[in-house]
Amino acid sequence: MSAGFQPIDWQVGDGWQPLIDAWRQGADGQRIEALLAERQAAGALIYPPDPLRALRLTPLSQVRVVIVGQDPYHGPGQAEGLAFSVQAGERLPPSLRNIFKELQRDLGQAPAMTGHLGRWAERGVLLLNTSFTVEDGAAGSHAKRGWESLSDALIQATAQDPVPKVYLLWGAHAQAKAALIAAAGSQHLVLQANHPSPLSATRGPTPFIGCGHFSSAQDWLQSQGVDFSWALDD
Repeated sequence: MSAGFQPIDWQVGDGWQPLIDAWRQGADGQRIEALLAERQAAGALIYPPDPLRALRLTPLSQVRVVIVGQDPYHGPGQAEGLAFSVQAGERLPPSLRNIFKELQRDLGQAPAMTGHLGRWAERGVLLLNTSFTVEDGAAGSHAKRGWESLSDALIQATAQDPVPKVYLLWGAHAQAKAALIAAAGSQHLVLQANHPSPLSATRGPTPFIGCGHFSSAQDWLQSQGVDFSWALDD
């Protein structure tokens, strides 16, 4: 079996579980399970070790913010099942450095000591990648293979929940999910900007650096009676 990757634990607890179970019974779920088994048998290194970690750390009933990522990091020891987050001790990827840069510019928040965003997840920030697994050194290797229908179902579930939420959609890939949110109603705040990647973070039409999403989200949640903070080191 590939180092670091174990058979997926599909039990994620109340809220998300019916969606997971229904998806696994469908064609895309079966396709993904077959893909993982096939690639493991071929000796591929698959990341992250726990692809559903975001769902374990952030139950549906606790979601207050949704950040939509795309593909897990494909380097050894980086991906940990949370969009944009890396394991403690890992070097910060460029996109995450820009996220911390905007946090400091927007809220005066000093860069965190770690790239692990678990504090956000525990505080109600769903860090959801649209593709849940990837192979070593091969970005996008499991994209468009079936995972996307699961992430779409999860996003729809958060939007259909009546509790107001903030959606941070950075880049065209994440922004393509806006229609799923809009179809569920207008009680949520949707903020869109370029991806935090160095390739687009400072470019138009809506640069990520300077977007002010963190303060906008925090202020809006507080106006809804939610005590929320982006602090990672408190």
